Amino acid sequence: MTVTRIAPSPTGDPHVGTAYMSLFDYIFAKQQGGTFILRVEDTDQKRYQPEAEARVLAALSWLGLEPDESPATGGPNAPYRQTERKQIYAEHARKLLEEGKAYRAFETTEELAAIREELQRKGLGYGYDGRGRTVPKDESERRAAAGEPFAVRLITPDEGETVVHDLLRGVVRIPNREVPDMVLLKSDGLPTYHLAVVVDDHLMRVTHVVRGEEWLPTAPIHVLLYKAFGWPEPVWIHMPVLKNAVGKKLSKRKDDTNLESYRRQGFLPEALLNYLGTMGWSMPDGREFFTVDEMIQNFSFERVSLGGSIFDLKRLRHYNAKYLRELPVTKLAERVEPFLREAGYRWDDEDYLLDVLDVLRPRAETLTDFTEHGYFFTESFSYTADARKKLRGGQEYLEGLERAFARLESFDEDSIEDTINDYVQRQSGLKKGAVLQPLRAALTGTTHSPGMTEVVSILGRSRVLSRLGRALTAITEGLPDDKPDKLPKDRGDQSSGEEAVKKGEAV
Repeated sequence: MTVTRIAPSPTGDPHVGTAYMSLFDYIFAKQQGGTFILRVEDTDQKRYQPEAEARVLAALSWLGLEPDESPATGGPNAPYRQTERKQIYAEHARKLLEEGKAYRAFETTEELAAIREELQRKGLGYGYDGRGRTVPKDESERRAAAGEPFAVRLITPDEGETVVHDLLRGVVRIPNREVPDMVLLKSDGLPTYHLAVVVDDHLMRVTHVVRGEEWLPTAPIHVLLYKAFGWPEPVWIHMPVLKNAVGKKLSKRKDDTNLESYRRQGFLPEALLNYLGTMGWSMPDGREFFTVDEMIQNFSFERVSLGGSIFDLKRLRHYNAKYLRELPVTKLAERVEPFLREAGYRWDDEDYLLDVLDVLRPRAETLTDFTEHGYFFTESFSYTADARKKLRGGQEYLEGLERAFARLESFDEDSIEDTINDYVQRQSGLKKGAVLQPLRAALTGTTHSPGMTEVVSILGRSRVLSRLGRALTAITEGLPDDKPDKLPKDRGDQSSGEEAVKKGEAV
């Protein structure tokens, strides 16, 4: 049975690269009718963050990439945290010691620093010179029994080369002189990544190791460990990494790599997964938009490109916008509501919300974009500087439209459109935009909004007349400070926004 795994380290924010690699691990396992495992590599205790594990699990759940086995769900290979598997690693390190395939190294931190400095001075890199190999076995055991701290290092070949058979890259050959005697077990008893990942992958019966190409330089260590234990190797698959706009690997310090950030920005998980699916892979028919299920049906590693792909936020927004437009409006409302409520907006009529979302989504790229149109949900909006200019130059038009809208028998889109057109036609040489811009400013406080016919229709007669009255009063008083709470609450016989709210006519 095919088994894949993802093994994040809980040392910070859940990374978009974790989602990228999880996607390919997940779809391949599902396509093969296999198992997808999440294992937590928490042996780096200096950088470990207790809450980070839960955030990774929550992020994958948000994406719909639920692992079959994990610390949260359990499974036949439990435990799934490396710190809870210390005894397992110690036993395997002891096996290698007994078979003469590893040795104890007693160097202190200061001695190791001196060794690295000497190797660097000689142009031999930053590794380790293997001096621990020369310690006689009886001396090694005596010093260990006396309580002297030690690390366990793997004995690597000095001559020849180690071969990694990668499914995507073919045969990768690494001279053994470039492979140092790596630490397997640290002096605190915790394993290094190299020992833990190999032992866990073998015991959990992982058949395909799908990971980023940044791990390729360490693959020889893992191949040598499999040989030392006498175990069959898994299939190695080193995927191309995600790159930023300048062609470098995505960096936590320079790029927005936090998965939670994309959720907070209002990206849909299905859009993000679709976009990640195009990173280094393509559908057989060349289409750009597809679901995870469609990816499972059509996936093949043969269609993976090794060049690496640019993670372009503008491109992701393009994908997200398409998904927003194609969602049924009721489903869209379910996604948008939490963002609107967090912004402090409320509404009484669910049909009103659906009308608002329907008119806004042709311009929206993320769920947070809907929160930028607060004028649909409150009377307490301010006029932008550009809107104030439009109001000052449009007093005559606003007065005329106020009278025309008040006389309308039916306040529907057709009647509203006809009324605006009739008004413009009666004004000699007047262009429609000269009327619509002051109207937009009065009703929304901005100079950018959906079409005015739709806005007027959705807001309704009471709100429209109230806002026109408020704008005309503001013009008369010189738009002093543009604070709605200081503007007069009524003008003539028109109800203010607050009065409309009290009557249940405003949202």
